[in-house]
Amino acid sequence: MIKFISYDGKWPALCMGTLTVEKDGKQYSMKYILVSGGSCGFNNDYSESYVNEGEWSVDKDALPEELKKDVEELTYLVNMNIPYGCCGGCL
Repeated sequence: MIKFISYDGKWPALCMGTLTVEKDGKQYSMKYILVSGGSCGFNNDYSESYVNEGEWSVDKDALPEELKKDVEELTYLVNMNIPYGCCGGCL
């Protein structure tokens, strides 16, 4: 079982934080492993921007080897503890 400890990402770069979790008494701090399911962009005539929030996914390739098999549990924990996002910082 994995325990969510913290996440420090903030607007305008919500996806660029450090996720800290604990498994079997060992803490893991991982930077930049979240991928937003949201989107941002402009309407057809570029007169207005939009930001849509969406569920997070976890970049499995960026995980420590000990956590790769736990990507589904990590994704669940992330989505239960971190507000959905698409920061719109790319606009």
